[in-house]
Parts: sequence; C-alpha cells; structure tokens
Amino acid sequence: MPSRHASKICIDLTNIFSQNQVQRDSGNRCEKTGGIIMNTSREYAKYTSLNVLGMIGLSCYILADTFFVAKGLGSNGLAALNLAIPVYSLIHGTGLMLAMGGATQFSILKSQGAQRRGSQAFSLAAMLACCFAVLFVLTGIFGAGMVTRLLGADQAVYQMCKIYLKVLLLSSPAFLANDLLLCFVRNDGCPQLAMAAMLGGSFSNIILDYVFIFLCKMGIFGAVLATGLAPVIGIGIQSAYLIRRKNTFHLVKTKFAQKEVFKLMAGGVPSLVAELSSGIVIVVFNGIMLSLQGNTGVAAYGVITNLSLVVISIFTGIAQGIQPIVSRCYGAGESEKVRYVFRYAAVTVMASSALIYVGMFLGAEQIAAIFNSEGNVRLQQIAVYGIRLYFIATAFAGFNIITSIYFTSIDRARPGNAVSLLRGVVLIVPLAFLMSATLGLTGLWLTFPLTELLTAGAAAVLYFKSK
Repeated sequence: MPSRHASKICIDLTNIFSQNQVQRDSGNRCEKTGGIIMNTSREYAKYTSLNVLGMIGLSCYILADTFFVAKGLGSNGLAALNLAIPVYSLIHGTGLMLAMGGATQFSILKSQGAQRRGSQAFSLAAMLACCFAVLFVLTGIFGAGMVTRLLGADQAVYQMCKIYLKVLLLSSPAFLANDLLLCFVRNDGCPQLAMAAMLGGSFSNIILDYVFIFLCKMGIFGAVLATGLAPVIGIGIQSAYLIRRKNTFHLVKTKFAQKEVFKLMAGGVPSLVAELSSGIVIVVFNGIMLSLQGNTGVAAYGVITNLSLVVISIFTGIAQGIQPIVSRCYGAGESEKVRYVFRYAAVTVMASSALIYVGMFLGAEQIAAIFNSEGNVRLQQIAVYGIRLYFIATAFAGFNIITSIYFTSIDRARPGNAVSLLRGVVLIVPLAFLMSATLGLTGLWLTFPLTELLTAGAAAVLYFKSK
C-alpha cells in the first residue's frame, strides 16, 4: 500500500513539473515572439518613416518645377514640363533599377558574411551606371530634338521642352550616382543619412527654382538647372560617409559577366517599371488627352501627374524602407520577421491611402487652383474631375508596389517583375485606348484605377501562392 501511495505521489509530482515546464516553454515562446514583434516594429518604423520622408522630398524635384513653371511660364510651360517628365522617369528609374538590384544582393550577402561579394555587387552596379550615363549624355547632345518630337511637342511648346530635356539628359550622371549611393548607404545601416541627402537635394531644388526662374529670369532653363543640381548636393551630403570610411561597400575588381549583370538588373526591374510606368502612362495619356482636350487638357493632366508622383513616392518610400530589413532577414533565415514586415507595410499602405484619397477628393478644387495661375476655367474643371477619379487607385497602387519590391527583396525576381509589368505596361496601355474610346475623358481617368485593381488581384494570388 505505501509503495502505491508513493508511486501516486511521484506521478502527481511528475505531472506538476511537466505542466510547469510546458507553461515555462509557452511563456518563453510568447516572450520570444513578443520580442520579435517589438524589435521588428521599431526597425520597420525607423526605416520606412525616414525613407518616406526622403522620397516625398525627392518627388518635390518635379513638383516644385511644376509650381514655379506654372507661375512663371503659364499653361504652355506646364505642358512642356509634362511632356518632358517621362525622360526624368526613365533616368531615375534606371538609377533605381541598378541601385535596388545591387543593394538587395549586397544586403543578402552581407548578412551571410560574404563581404567581398557584397562589394562586387556595388562595383558591378557602379559600372552599369557609368554605361547608362554615357548613353543618356550622348542622347542629350545629339538627340534632344528628336526625343522632343517623339513625345508629341507641338510648335508652341517645342523649344521649351527641348531645353528641359537636353539639360536633364546631360545631368543624368549625377542622378544615377545619387540613386546608387542612396540605396547602398541605406542598406549599409545608415537610413538617416540617406534621408538627409534626399531632403537636402530637394530643398535646394525648391530654393534654386525660385532664384533661377523669378530672380534671374532664366525661364525653363532655370527650372531644369535647379533640378539637375539637386542630386549633386545629395551626393555631397553623402560623401562625408565615404570620406570617413564608415561604409562597408567598396569598389573592388569584379567581372562584367552577363549572368551577374542580368541577375542584378532583374532584381531592380520592379523599381524601374514603377518609375517607367509613370512615364509610359504620361506619354499615352498625353497623346489621348491632346486629341480629346488639346494643350489645356495636357496641362490639366500635368497637375494630376505631379500629384501622382508625390503619392507614388510615399508607397515607393515604404517599399524601399522594408527592402533592407526583408533582404537581411531573408539572408539570415529569419522568415518570421520577413512576414511581420510585409504585414506592417500592407497596413501602412491601406491607412495612408485612405487619408490621401479623402484629402484629394475634398481638396480637389484648391489643389487644382494652386497650379492654375492663369485662372483657366476649363483647365480647372478637367483637373478637379480627374483628381477625384484618378486617385481612386491609391490603395491598389500602394499594395502592388510593396508586393513587387517584397518579392525581389527575397531574391524572387520573377513574380515581382510580373506585378510591375502588369501595372506598368501590359494592362494600362490597352485599357487607356479602350476606356477613352468608349467613355471619353471619364474612361481615361478611370484607366489607372482599373489597372491597379486588376494587378492587385494578381499580386495577392502570387503572394499567397508564395507562402
């Protein structure tokens, strides 16, 4: 009998200790998960907030030009500027393609301890940037007039548009170098400096716009000169980081291998398409708008184009903010943190897009009036109507941008490129012609929301399949 009681006591004690151990293990897991969530949320907030501020500042390049050109040169100047924006998108998009593709590889390799290979990714990106810079500069010297005609400039705006394009193309080495440094400095653990460089360049652009256009009376040349000097100032701000040798990326000897070039560029294609799609949309919409409403319609669309650059820059800022975290965690095998970061980004996009659209809808009259310096009634009507329809797309566009960058950040370029190409070329171009032919101006404004909605459906399917 006593032995049976002793056995029972032993079993009870064993059960108690087992339950306590389970509770301790469960508590440890909860504490660990809570720590992961807390650390991830802090890191996410740091990177995205700094990058969004920087990207908003960067988008002020063109927004400041739009405001000052509208005030100083009227609707013809605004139309000329809008016709030239696709070239800016091409240059900036190329810079981001090389920078994001190279920086993603650098971050993954760095987290795996392959420091030299990370520097080789930087060196290859720098070599490619030099090649593209030569191409853009030669186009500016010999082909500015041809590009101006291809973009649809008529006699009234041809000369202003040509001047803007020529100086923009000649400034391309500075744009490419600035984009490259921004991405690598951010991935090297210094997002504060990247933000300071973006904001410094943008604020200088705004000040120089006023000085060159109004005080120096330099017209459209003054506007584009201010824009071209802005990345030079950004490079100057970041140069202290390189001079003090705080950077872990360096120029090293590397092979210009076809496979490595394609891999690097493929990783940055979503960034290129995100920028280039704006340019493609502008070219297509300008052509259709010329046939529907003439130069007044193009000027009104110019208002919406520049507002769109600012809105898209917010989402691009979120996407570029999560890229260093996602790439580093992916390289280190921390899949749970990768999922948390993507969820935070999705929630941020939904919340910010709701605020943006409410602001655009309620303030459409006032926003359009800011850029309508001549008080053109028709321009005001077209712009207000367009703002309220065009920006229905904000939530869908934001989701598509972060999803495409998310895929490339985890070294899966194919689904990321598919999302980018769908929204940038495959859907929007045929839909623009179809919608405008059937519904006129209303159809043209609704093309962008419909494209982003359809792409968001495809992006959601690709994301859940990847999980």
